[in-house]
Amino acid sequence: MALLLGLLIFSFTLTSLAIVPFINTLYRAKFYKSKTAILSTRKTSASEHIKSKARTPEGGGLLILCIVCLLFAFIYPLIKFLGVYITQVYPLHEEINIIFFAFISFGLLGLYDDVVGFFELDRDQGFAGLRTSHKFALQIILGLIIGAMLYFNLGINIINIPFIGVFSLGWLYIPLAAFLIVGFANAVNITDGLDGLAGGLLMITLFGFWLLSASILDTPLSIFISLLIGALMAFLYFNVFPARIFMGDVGSMSLGAIFAVIGLLVGKIVALLIMGSIFIVVGLTSLLQILSVKFRGKRLFPVAPLHYWLLQIGWSEPKIVQRAWLAGIMLVIFGVWLAVI
Repeated sequence: MALLLGLLIFSFTLTSLAIVPFINTLYRAKFYKSKTAILSTRKTSASEHIKSKARTPEGGGLLILCIVCLLFAFIYPLIKFLGVYITQVYPLHEEINIIFFAFISFGLLGLYDDVVGFFELDRDQGFAGLRTSHKFALQIILGLIIGAMLYFNLGINIINIPFIGVFSLGWLYIPLAAFLIVGFANAVNITDGLDGLAGGLLMITLFGFWLLSASILDTPLSIFISLLIGALMAFLYFNVFPARIFMGDVGSMSLGAIFAVIGLLVGKIVALLIMGSIFIVVGLTSLLQILSVKFRGKRLFPVAPLHYWLLQIGWSEPKIVQRAWLAGIMLVIFGVWLAVI
């Protein structure tokens, strides 16, 4: 545990040193939200909130992704060279490959979205040959690939339901894993709408999975989570209200996908659903709104997703975020409790 805490502190320190010049670079590059998207929103509390953030740069997730990947690539071989005892649950290289394939691939998809928004390019007109529907199809393909890697390379095919039992899903585990990975990648992306909301919830839930990974003695996964929490904490310092930087799609999609992958690796799908239930609720409100408009021709909610509705009824931004964090803490405690009984 001392090693993991030291790595968290090291990751936090390095990210803290890098993030201020990184933010300044984004401000100089004017890496903001698309002006077209901001001006096209109808006049609501949500739209006014979005417009108020128009001069805050996006792309903080790119720094998190790069620092975590570089630190892991440097530190893990060094730890092995120094003779630190390492325990593992799965074949070492296979597990690491899955973690970073999910982290980087979804990060690149999110970076594409950020670049499209920055240059105000219309994806539906086929920029770079990739429409919105194509991007979602790519997410599903990536999710299925990761699910297949978990099933074939690591031999994971079970689901453990507390108080009921353990069930083998066979090859059906692959679409289930893909559904969770794609679902959480998009749910975290949707939740990332208020200062510190998605970043704070991710940090809280990752602490829960950090405990679970340490309890099953999965050293590679525990090291990765340590580095991720440290980088996320440094980012969150500048992301809380009033935010100086947003994580952007590159951060929300990569972190959402890896959040699901971590839950699958520790073998606690029920805990994953409970600990990530705020992301699920926020994502569902947005999905139901879209489906209602498409098939019923009218809105199901006055405004969606959930945090924008709370803004509309008069809650302040810090109040929404702080309440979500408190709820997230209790959900993590409940999820960890269920996972260890």
